[in-house]
Amino acid sequence: MKIKRLGRTGLKVSEICLGTMTFGNQCDEPTSHAIMDKAVDYGVTFFDTADVYPLGHTPDSVGRTEEYIGNWLKGRREQIVLATKFHGEMGPGPNDRGGSRKHILQAVEASLRRLQTDYIDLYQMHSPDFETPLDETLRALDDLVHSGKVRYIGCSNYPAWLLTKGLWISDQLDLARFDSVQPRYNLLFRHIEAELLPLALDQGIGVISYNPLAGGMLTGRYQAGQQVQEGTRFSLLNAGQLYRARYWQETQLQAVDQFKQFCDERHVSITKVAIAWVLAQPAITSAIVGASKPEQLDQSLPAVDLTLDEPLLAACDDIWYELPRERNKTVAFR
Repeated sequence: MKIKRLGRTGLKVSEICLGTMTFGNQCDEPTSHAIMDKAVDYGVTFFDTADVYPLGHTPDSVGRTEEYIGNWLKGRREQIVLATKFHGEMGPGPNDRGGSRKHILQAVEASLRRLQTDYIDLYQMHSPDFETPLDETLRALDDLVHSGKVRYIGCSNYPAWLLTKGLWISDQLDLARFDSVQPRYNLLFRHIEAELLPLALDQGIGVISYNPLAGGMLTGRYQAGQQVQEGTRFSLLNAGQLYRARYWQETQLQAVDQFKQFCDERHVSITKVAIAWVLAQPAITSAIVGASKPEQLDQSLPAVDLTLDEPLLAACDDIWYELPRERNKTVAFR
């Protein structure tokens, strides 16, 4: 497991980041703890979560993921670089979501309580809030950095133009700046290569990519013509529709079928290839890999040791270049 700098900062993170949005819905607390144990055994020291998790939450389960992590963290807080996110709807009130000063200051205190810690290593805005001035958001985050409750700040699902605007505001007002961005990126979705990744390389922004396995599509688990299975990410309440819109098109299923056959012929796991490809991209700091069972990490995390040869790299490119663009929708948030 390689250790990398997060952008231009001095913060060191593992090249695999454990994604936790399954905790509290797709898996119970003992299973969630076993997944974190397994990840640490592999050398993963970077965890990502969000106050609004688990994925597919109901009003009574929102925040449960952070609670599970907080219970596990006892006695080992300093071993983990802990990232969480804010913005999602945490209650029925008009100020229970977004990037306003009021919500941010409430959200960080609630996350600290659930996580049972007095600081967050990386605090990220989960998605843009176009109703709140970006300078208001950045001033509130800057206050959190100066208070010691947050070490670094980042953003998720930001387009390049908005991240650039944020960097300019921080520079002009001498505020803490976004030192990381968390975009969707995988063999089936590479739009960020046009603007966001060049920006990150130029400005020293760490890139923590999510969905490297396209919601499980790039494990080869699903085949063309197959119906959505209950209990999978594609069927979850409040989330299944999002993931079906992203990936559940016949053209994508067929492309994955062909790619899996190519990988099988070369006696290499499609799961490992998909993750290794993301990690091999120059701008990527870390790839977020999750699980609903501990043994799934035995299939995915060994990808860090896989080096892709030229035929494999060419096959990876072919998937993206041959997909019809009108089918490859940009569905930004998760």
